Amino acid sequence: MLFNSISYLVFFPLVCALYWSLPHKYRNGMLLVASYYFYMNWQPIYAFLILISTITTWLCGIKIDNASTTNICVRKTYLAFCIIFNLSILFFYKYLSFITDIIFSLLSFFNISMQVPHFDILLPVGISFYTFQAIGYTIDVYKNKIRAERSFFTYALFVSFFPQLVAGPIERASNLLCQFHKKHLFDSNQFIEGLKLMVWGFFMKLCIAENVASYVNAVFNNIAHHNGSSILLATLFFTFQIFCDFGGYSLIAIGTSRCLNFTLMQNFNRPYLTTSMKDFWRRWHISLSSWFTEYVYIPLGGNRCSAIRNNRNLMVTMLVSGAWHGANWTFILWGGYHGLLLIINKLFARIHFPKWTKPIRIIICFIWIMFGWVLFRANNVHDAISAYKKMAFEYGPLYHGEGIPSLVLPIVLIIFLMCKEIKDEIGLKLHFMNSTNLYVSSFWTGAMIILILLCAKFESGQFIYFQF
Repeated sequence: MLFNSISYLVFFPLVCALYWSLPHKYRNGMLLVASYYFYMNWQPIYAFLILISTITTWLCGIKIDNASTTNICVRKTYLAFCIIFNLSILFFYKYLSFITDIIFSLLSFFNISMQVPHFDILLPVGISFYTFQAIGYTIDVYKNKIRAERSFFTYALFVSFFPQLVAGPIERASNLLCQFHKKHLFDSNQFIEGLKLMVWGFFMKLCIAENVASYVNAVFNNIAHHNGSSILLATLFFTFQIFCDFGGYSLIAIGTSRCLNFTLMQNFNRPYLTTSMKDFWRRWHISLSSWFTEYVYIPLGGNRCSAIRNNRNLMVTMLVSGAWHGANWTFILWGGYHGLLLIINKLFARIHFPKWTKPIRIIICFIWIMFGWVLFRANNVHDAISAYKKMAFEYGPLYHGEGIPSLVLPIVLIIFLMCKEIKDEIGLKLHFMNSTNLYVSSFWTGAMIILILLCAKFESGQFIYFQF
């Protein structure tokens, strides 16, 4: 079930009505049923994968928690089994075909001819997200950051909570799991704030991401037939498409949770107004960045080691992050690209720049980020290389798509978005946007809904990060 679907516009109010009308002791059970129903609207059989992941991490968490802290061997055994088992499922569905192709390509290079097996495996929606969330819980239990959850149904709700199930934020048990034990009271201010977040999320997805998608797809799916001018514009559009698509999803997820009086972590914090690549990864997909920092980068040694080892830790973390996004060399190269930028960033970390240079540094970072998205969006490495070559040497008339007006609308909407981002960045308070007054807030929300109805493309597809 997509957030941007008629089904969800029926599902969400129904869940809210049931949640707030039921006694407290029945609410978690209702949310668990609703969450599995929400997920099974894609492919019912894959709900068993969530269930398997839930059972293994729950049982291992209890076993680790029950084992004495002095019995390190038992605790490590259960932790290792849990991680290997869940990553094996992820590997099978997400990376098996990719690794098989690499192996047979190497064999072919050495003139060893073998028939390549074909695996027709459908990638379960959101498998990377709920797998990492469940693994993170087990690691936290092992590190004694939290106690193991004894109620299976409460833990199952933590893994499958429908607002953030398929595309995050990747929640920590220390934040979300404990909230299922609280008795939530209806808060009209929280409910209204949640609706406002959802409306802004729908604006980002339907008005911006979907309006630029047709141009981006037309160019990047036919790189050979477009010049550098069109590819450069498509790259700029994709830079905002992926932010508005994923950022919009996150806002809808956070807003939906807020309407039920749950608080999810912030996932984006004005990432395109960053002044350094290190700061970018503190602002972009925060839940995943912090997950890799805590569970990959720090265990590797973090920055408490020599400069050479620290650079290695950064690069390995970013390469793994790139591979997490998909079984394609383009994602791995994208991760390596950002790893290299982070290493270069360290060289300038101690330089004190005057305040007046901040806009310049923002533009420079934006350009580096934008050109990195070419690797992320390109269908293959050959297309990415062609795109870079054409942007460097081959310019000509812009591809107009459906006509010049189709290009003007997304540009205007992007400018509107960035004006709000800048307003929030500098802390400017506008009464009509930030007022807690019910009438003012309702007027602003209504105006945004009208804007969505006027500018949105409602024949939109699924969110980009569903494929990860």
